[in-house]
Amino acid sequence: MRPIERTEVMPIGEYELIRPHFRARVIEEKKQRRFALGPHMSGVFENRDSVLLQIQEMLRTERITQDAAILHEIATYNELVPGTDEVSMTCFVEISDQALREKTLAELAGLERAFAVEINGERFEAKNTREEDIVPERTTAVHYLRAKVSKEAGDAVRDKKAKVAVVVNHPKYEARAELSSAALAALASDFATS
Repeated sequence: MRPIERTEVMPIGEYELIRPHFRARVIEEKKQRRFALGPHMSGVFENRDSVLLQIQEMLRTERITQDAAILHEIATYNELVPGTDEVSMTCFVEISDQALREKTLAELAGLERAFAVEINGERFEAKNTREEDIVPERTTAVHYLRAKVSKEAGDAVRDKKAKVAVVVNHPKYEARAELSSAALAALASDFATS
C-alpha cells in the first residue's frame, strides 16, 4: 500500500466540507477492522483511509496549517500504512478508571513486545512502530504495531483462505482474537492493494 502523499491532504477549510461524509465512511469501514483482545484491550487494522482520516483529524484538531508541520504529521502517521505483506494495527488498553489504568499500565510494562499475528498457525511478531514511546517502567495505552508476514501467509490472506488471529502473550495479560470473516475480507483487500 503506498504511503499518504502531501497532495492528498486537504487544507482544513476544504476538509470541513467533506468531513461528515468521509469520516462516517471510514468509521463504518473501521467497524469491520475492529477486534477485542480480552476484557481490557481492543484493536483496529489500519489502511490508507484510516491513516488519512487520522492525519486530517489531527490537522483539524490542532489547527495545523504550516507545511512543515503538515509534512511531519504525514510522516508520523505514514508509519501506520502497511507495506507489502504487512499487517498494521493500533491496539488500545481501555480502562476507564484512571487509578486502575495507571496501575495496569505499570503492571503491563513490556506489553509492546507481546503482540503477534497468527496466520494459519504461523506466528509473526508485531513490532512497535514508535520506539520513542517505549519506557521500561510501564507501557502506554495506545500501541502502533506492524507485522511482516511470509509471502505464503500473505497469499493465504489475499485468497481469503487464512485463519487469522491477533495474540497478546504477556505474563500479566493473555488474549487471542480470531478474525471474523468481515475482518478477514478487509485485511484481504489491504493485502491485494499492497
